[in-house]
Amino acid sequence: MGRVTDYLARDTARGRATLTAVTLGSGIAILDGSVVNVALRTIGTELDASLEQLQWVINGYMLALASLVLVGGALGDRLGRRRVYLVGMGWFLVASALCAVAQTPGQLVAMRVLQGVGAALLTPGGLAIIQSAFRPEDRAGAIGTWAGMSGIAAAIGPFVGGWLVDNGGWRWIFGINVPLCLVVIAMTVWAAPETRDSEASGRRFDLPGAALTVVALGALTYALTGSSTMGRGLLVGLLVAAALAAVGFVVVERRSRTPLVQLSLFGDRIFSAANAMTLVVYGALGVVFFILVLHLQVSAGWSALSAGLTGLPVTIALMFLSSRAAQLSARIGPRVPMSLGPVVCAVGALMLLPAGAGATWWTVLPGLVVFALGLALLVSPLTSTVLAAAPDRFAGVASGVNNAVARAGSLLAVAALPALVGLSGDDYQDPSAMTSGFRASMVICAVLLTVGGVVSWFGLAGTHGTTPTPEHDSPISRP
Repeated sequence: MGRVTDYLARDTARGRATLTAVTLGSGIAILDGSVVNVALRTIGTELDASLEQLQWVINGYMLALASLVLVGGALGDRLGRRRVYLVGMGWFLVASALCAVAQTPGQLVAMRVLQGVGAALLTPGGLAIIQSAFRPEDRAGAIGTWAGMSGIAAAIGPFVGGWLVDNGGWRWIFGINVPLCLVVIAMTVWAAPETRDSEASGRRFDLPGAALTVVALGALTYALTGSSTMGRGLLVGLLVAAALAAVGFVVVERRSRTPLVQLSLFGDRIFSAANAMTLVVYGALGVVFFILVLHLQVSAGWSALSAGLTGLPVTIALMFLSSRAAQLSARIGPRVPMSLGPVVCAVGALMLLPAGAGATWWTVLPGLVVFALGLALLVSPLTSTVLAAAPDRFAGVASGVNNAVARAGSLLAVAALPALVGLSGDDYQDPSAMTSGFRASMVICAVLLTVGGVVSWFGLAGTHGTTPTPEHDSPISRP
């Protein structure tokens, strides 16, 4: 792994500034994945959009992010993590400004795709910079800070979006990114060192692997989103195309001398189990954050700000408990928190079932608190476990894989949700239809979360004490 002469210390001025820059930058991208949810009803009304178009306002961003985040991680390892992070922030800034001036649903979806490309370049860079630039003894704490603040960014998205929608209009949820991105760029230029994988320079980039990733996720997302309206022939064709592209990706990666993804990473049981858990758990989280704020506005008559405030318990829990969860995981191993956390979240999701017409804060608050506690228990241990199971020189790829899996889980779950629960067209404006769809969604989420807990319990069996590190316990780090 190429790096600066000395690792950064977390308690120095440059260390604090670097951690702030990568945490804030990643938080902006994550926040934008959730902040839009609370504005969907207003966007749909002002731009005369259907439910499927509103899905694509979410999914266009998530599709670009999920399918290209591996490319972002690999480019960072090859060209320099700081450089690619800065390019991603600049790209994200421009795309955000274009989203703010979109005049039609089609224009907004197109700009959201561009915004997702920028997010794909910057998102893996934040974690990769931490893993490669900070002293080994500072990494767990820095990652815990990153995970906690990133979780907070996702959680406060609905609150920020609600306040902006009620006080300035939905366009401000994109416009506010411009000054924030400028701050991150300035801090990164001043403080962050450049690191890269020295073995990656000069090797050919895996374009076929990148293209097959886009085709697989794009075809599957389009099929799931339009499954209730498209013809059977087109649906089958898209599903077959997605399957063939996925198989082709595995074949290409196995044969390539310079693969986009080191498939040997999945030879580590811990890495594979953590990513399998990520897929189902983040799928459920994506559904909860997508439908809850929309449901409360439509079925219970809440304002955008009031619905957005439902993210507050999650924000508080992640702010105060993420570092403690990381310390607990380091002491007893990741198996218990990563197994118990999703199950607690499942209980919280089921406690939200009574929310409907006439729902008050006392109807939803108990479920939100339980859900938040489960989320705080699993987020930090998950991030640390994935990165610790990969060698330092694959930090960007490992981060990219986990981010891709998380975004793909959310993307596919949100794409499939309306058809599974019987929502389509203008149903998002019908309180009765939304209530029925919401309750079915919470049951589905509870099942997915429980599956995630089971996967962690069996997949992480044998992990004890401190989370394994690539220098010591991970078999893929050994020659």
